[in-house]
Amino acid sequence: MAQIHRTTMTPTKLELLHEWLPKQSWYAGDGGTPELVRAGGFRLDDPEGEVGIEFMVVVDTAAQEPVAYLVPMSYRGAALEGAPGEALIGTSEHGVLGLRWIYDGVHDPVVTAQLRALLRGEATPQHQSESDTPDPTVTVYGIGPDGELDVEINRVLRPAEAAEGPSGRLVAGWTWPDGTAARGVFAAVTRR
Repeated sequence: MAQIHRTTMTPTKLELLHEWLPKQSWYAGDGGTPELVRAGGFRLDDPEGEVGIEFMVVVDTAAQEPVAYLVPMSYRGAALEGAPGEALIGTSEHGVLGLRWIYDGVHDPVVTAQLRALLRGEATPQHQSESDTPDPTVTVYGIGPDGELDVEINRVLRPAEAAEGPSGRLVAGWTWPDGTAARGVFAAVTRR
């Protein structure tokens, strides 16, 4: 299980995302400076215990209507070999673990493998800020252990009905800046 450290990161994750997010093709902002607030998410465990995995929701409040973004991230003790340049969100000095390389999780094979494991029912979502604590608010409409999966991450989140539906969906929640809770599809799969 992942250990959550109560420490500092310099720069913070939000500071790194403040620079990185507007450069992404899926960014829905108007090109101005985003105003990001942390709004939710969860973690997954790396079976090897080497890579931190977090699915963070941030809300950009700069626009007239706030926009929620899902950013899966990996935290590594060294650079990820072979990763494309756009995969690196940035580096940060962690108060306990030292220098961390923070990557967009869609480019990290450990993140994508664990997301597939979650959708197959072979991994348990973990609370975002508590060590060794499953997160019961994350709902997985899995597909079972058979088959290879292609997973599509919903980068711009939209509230959606989270009732029973087709298999191969990951549904979780976030909180809008006004305190309203929302749930939506974080990821969906297709079989290869």
